[in-house]
Amino acid sequence: MRCPTTWRGCARSSWAAAPPTSRRGPPGRVPARSGARPVGVDFPERRLATARAMQAEFGIDFPLLLGRAEEVPCGDDTFGPAISEYGASLWCDPHRWIPEAARVLVPGGLLVFMRYSPLFALCAPPGGRASTTLLRGQFGLGRLEWGERTEFVLPHGGMLRLLRSHGFVVEDLIEVQAPRPAHRDYAEVSADWAHEWPSEEIWKARLAG
Repeated sequence: MRCPTTWRGCARSSWAAAPPTSRRGPPGRVPARSGARPVGVDFPERRLATARAMQAEFGIDFPLLLGRAEEVPCGDDTFGPAISEYGASLWCDPHRWIPEAARVLVPGGLLVFMRYSPLFALCAPPGGRASTTLLRGQFGLGRLEWGERTEFVLPHGGMLRLLRSHGFVVEDLIEVQAPRPAHRDYAEVSADWAHEWPSEEIWKARLAG
């Protein structure tokens, strides 16, 4: 099940990243706690305001840049790891943000991102909770219109081919299982559903070189 972290405010529409000289912290924790030098990129400005408030709450300070995941305001070969937790990986077109991630990562850099699983996308109705019925076809899955928001969920094969086409080697794909008992349900998926089937997944891919 989804776990809020101090990253959420600075990675919604892009990612948090750290220079290659930094000591890498594990995904889901603030790398600054581990001695890294992270940079948060987000859009719009109100999201950065949320990130600043969270920085103040947890006593952590690192640069926050206004920008989109499809056009990161940084030079080539800038970062070692880059992380997106329900940010670029869900709300941005992967055919635009993945090549941009390849541009800003150094050779050998690690990309980690969390997103909805394709199975969840197949079983979730607009504005409702995931069911045990397939509601749409897998072929052609990609752009999802959920009323006032748009999300992107490629099938596994499409995501794998896209990553490889931009020089990434997939190191791991973790299908997240909700614990039992879980601490809560979510509007879009119940804890029981997410215990039986993965509602979200974590990809780890390394840029070749």
